[in-house]
Amino acid sequence: MVFIVGLGGSVDPDSQSERALRAVLGAAERRGATVQAFTGAQLDLPPYHYGVHLPDGTRDYLEAVRRADGVVIASPAYHGTLSGLVKNAVDYLEELAQDERPYLSGRAVAPVAVAKGWQAAVTTLGTLRQVVHALRGWPTPIGLALNGSVTRFEADGSTPDENAGQLIGTVADQLIDFAERFRTAD
Repeated sequence: MVFIVGLGGSVDPDSQSERALRAVLGAAERRGATVQAFTGAQLDLPPYHYGVHLPDGTRDYLEAVRRADGVVIASPAYHGTLSGLVKNAVDYLEELAQDERPYLSGRAVAPVAVAKGWQAAVTTLGTLRQVVHALRGWPTPIGLALNGSVTRFEADGSTPDENAGQLIGTVADQLIDFAERFRTAD
C-alpha cells in the first residue's frame, strides 16, 4: 500500500490551504493509499538550524516523510510565494540529507498553492516546483494553483468547483501512480 504524507496549511486552523491539502490526501486515500497529514500547529516549529537538538514533534514528521512513497506540499501564497511556515517545515527535511533516499529522492510530490488570486497561486506553485526539484523529488505533472476567491473547500475537503475536483483526482492518480513506479524500480 502506498503511503502519502501531506504537509502544509497555515497556523490558522482549518485554513483553505489545509482543506486543499486534505482534499488531495482524501482523494489519494479513496484510491487505496494510506495518508498522514502534518498541518498548522504541528508545523509551527522554531526556525530550522542544522545540528541543533530537534524540537518535539519533528521526529514524527521526519520519520513519516522518510517512510513516505509520496508527499503533498500545500502552501498558502503569502506575497506571491510559499509561507514561512511551509518553507521552514521543508527546511527541516535537511535532516534527511544523509539517508539512503536523501531529502525527497525517489518520491512523487504533489505541489498545491492556494491564494486569493491567480497570480500569487501560480507563482507559489512555481516556487513549490523549484523547491521539490532542489530536494530531488519528482513533482507531479499536474500541480494545483487554486484561487481561493473562486474555489472554496468545505471542512471535509469537498468543493463545489467541479474543475478543481477533477484536478484533485488527477493529482492523486499521478501521485499514486508515480509512487508505485518508484517502489517497483527499487
